[in-house]
Amino acid sequence: MKQCFKYALRYATIVVMMLSALTFTACGGDDEEGSGSQSSQVDKKNKNANIPSAANGYNKAIQRREFPALKKTGKQKVIVYRMTSTSYDKDGVNFSVEWDCDKRSQRWTCYQMHKGYSGKYSRETDFFFFDTTNLNSNEYWGEYKYFPGYDRGHICPSGDRTASKEMNVQTFVMTNMQPQYHKFNSFDKQTGENGLWVRMENQLRKWADKLSATDTIFVCKGGTIDSETNIITRIGGKLIVPKYFYMAILRKSSFGYAGMAFWSEQTNAWRTNETLRSHAISIAELEKRTGIDFFCNLPDDVETQVEKTFNPSVWSGL
Repeated sequence: MKQCFKYALRYATIVVMMLSALTFTACGGDDEEGSGSQSSQVDKKNKNANIPSAANGYNKAIQRREFPALKKTGKQKVIVYRMTSTSYDKDGVNFSVEWDCDKRSQRWTCYQMHKGYSGKYSRETDFFFFDTTNLNSNEYWGEYKYFPGYDRGHICPSGDRTASKEMNVQTFVMTNMQPQYHKFNSFDKQTGENGLWVRMENQLRKWADKLSATDTIFVCKGGTIDSETNIITRIGGKLIVPKYFYMAILRKSSFGYAGMAFWSEQTNAWRTNETLRSHAISIAELEKRTGIDFFCNLPDDVETQVEKTFNPSVWSGL
């Protein structure tokens, strides 16, 4: 009985965190610096920027640097997961998700990385939970809290959100998960082997650790769900298993902007002999492969230059 009460209390705590920290927008500034400061303004010369409108609830969060262009066809929801504290981001934003209600799958998760998101709260829970606040029962596969044959792969990792218990717990929401092979998403404690996706996430974290107090890395990550040729299978004929996973990465520092991307096929193998460099491409190339317009809120001239230019020498560890 005590154990049942313990788990019930744990569940109630998580639900309260979620209800207090979520902001929902239905989808149809200038630079955000480190520590979460940002402006909601978008350069007037930016022709492809996200514009708050009635269709997306006039939500200014869609103008943040980490956001890609919102998908304009089908039924999507953009869910902005917010924290009760604004200590880490002036608008309290933790991460955001574009959810395809027809496919019942996440298209991408986007978020920022800077010094303010680092702390002592790592893997606060293994309690995965559905977002019943923002999604109706016919907009997600409620029978798949577990992914048979696959890991529940965080897209915004709990390891990127360690400054508070609240922000870490939020990363366990199922809208932030995609089915991933264990050998792609995890590690082997006995052999020390790391999956390719884990190695990419670790490298991204290393870059974030080297940022100055005013630097920021903007990230958009996800799996391919929009083309049958880019899907491995559907679990139970329903839940999409992406064939490819990607990261679009934009770094802002005193030297200006630099951009790059990772793209990798998801396979059930450790692939430790493959270098990260062999999976690194330009953002422009990633846009061709995914059909997603990344970092659309940058001024057009900056966006064009950053996306087409990929210089491996400015990304240590590749």
